[in-house]
Amino acid sequence: MTYVIAQPCVDVKDKGCIQECPVDCIYEGSRSLYVHPDECVDCGACEPVCPVEAIFFEADLPEQWSEFYRANVEFFADLGSPGAAANLGLIAKDHPIVAALPPQGHL
Repeated sequence: MTYVIAQPCVDVKDKGCIQECPVDCIYEGSRSLYVHPDECVDCGACEPVCPVEAIFFEADLPEQWSEFYRANVEFFADLGSPGAAANLGLIAKDHPIVAALPPQGHL
């Protein structure tokens, strides 16, 4: 199991979760943040600091955002497991689910 970042993060990217993550498994895409499912240790440190309540334990992901599990997993398909988000910085792409969304009005 892993944590998932869902639609409320799109176009917000507060990044408080990045600072709290003890294993540096939250990566920044162009419009959203993504949790690397193989690097996440399920500690939950990221969830309470998210100001828009976009982070959910996989089993608790609301049905309306269920596709974001796939977005978080597939975002890393061509990246593999880099081992630390800080080493990569901004990744100038998003999963197609996120990229297809209209601007979320948080900008």
